Amino acid sequence: MMETREAENILSRDYNTISPSAKSLLLLKALTNIPFAKEAAELISLPGEYKPDFNKKDFVFWKRVVHFENRYWSVDQLLADLAITNILEISSGYSLRGLDTVDQKLVHYIDTDLPDLISQKKDFIAALKTDTGTKGELRVLPLNALDEDQFNEIVNSFPPGPIVIVNEGLLMYLNNEEKEKLCGIIYKILKQRGGFWITADIYVKTTLERFDDNEDDSLKELIEQQRIEDNMFESFEVASEFFKGEGFCIDKEALLDLPKISSLQYLVSNASPTDLMELKDHKKVQVTWRLKVADEN
Repeated sequence: MMETREAENILSRDYNTISPSAKSLLLLKALTNIPFAKEAAELISLPGEYKPDFNKKDFVFWKRVVHFENRYWSVDQLLADLAITNILEISSGYSLRGLDTVDQKLVHYIDTDLPDLISQKKDFIAALKTDTGTKGELRVLPLNALDEDQFNEIVNSFPPGPIVIVNEGLLMYLNNEEKEKLCGIIYKILKQRGGFWITADIYVKTTLERFDDNEDDSLKELIEQQRIEDNMFESFEVASEFFKGEGFCIDKEALLDLPKISSLQYLVSNASPTDLMELKDHKKVQVTWRLKVADEN
């Protein structure tokens, strides 16, 4: 069990410093077919104008776009074959997966992140909702995912039944102590209610390449500031053992679905023969896992 002082240290950390990454990621995802990403980028750019540039020639830039688009779709892939109708997304950033999901399915979806970001996101969702209505119910609520009382309060507001907890872009901001805290919270919830945890945050240690010198690379600067690469796992085997030690097992791993990645065409068109060879030999640095409590059938 975590000591009281350690828990207090975690809850006193200013996690709002993480939120600037959400805007950087949104502007990358707006160059893809991810639902509502372009519309959200237009809103976040006001009073200016968002002008997507598909003529960028920076190969590293397009590698990053492809990576984050694939990461988004990998979560949807692992959600698709579940019949569970209670879905909680934590640390969602400016992702509008919740809005897209309730447009298509009769689910109860709660979208959460830190208060400052959620306040703006509510305005975005109000502007993007269609006149035809939705099939499911979407709520957008503030949540520090390491605040167990707040986390449980939100979970208890769902209808009875199992729950799917989703996250994309959180664990790499957390040190080992904080990861253990989050795992403990989610383990107890899934043990009680049943369900799954889908996390796209299984990264092994690597170094994010910089864009060309003439490109703004605020995401890379933020990653260095937050020491994100230090928080990645040493290997996928180490990651598996970590979750096993926290009471989870891997139910399913997302598969690469190249036809789904709309930005792949721009990566290929801006690749030199050497770049293409490197892509072919590229080692995997991220996977998305659907986890469940280890002693569940």
